[in-house]
Amino acid sequence: MEIKREDIIHLAELSDFSLAEEEIDKLGADLQGIIKYISQLDELDVSGVEPTYQVFEMENVWRPDEVVQQDASREQLLALTKESKDNQIKVPKVL
Repeated sequence: MEIKREDIIHLAELSDFSLAEEEIDKLGADLQGIIKYISQLDELDVSGVEPTYQVFEMENVWRPDEVVQQDASREQLLALTKESKDNQIKVPKVL
């Protein structure tokens, strides 16, 4: 796969990178080397090899979803806030 200079410039613009002229050619050569290295995987015979989805023997641990009653009432919790309105905690607008 040939990586063109225009492709590198386009990728740099998408990534919001500013590259000097000499960096564009060096990055192109580096990417070409990476692709060549990875393409060696195409030469492997993987017929009969089951795909590996998880390298380590891990298992998701599930727990029951239980509602635990709190000791504090809504009024007690709202009393701890700086400001409340309509039984809700009022916070500053975040943009």
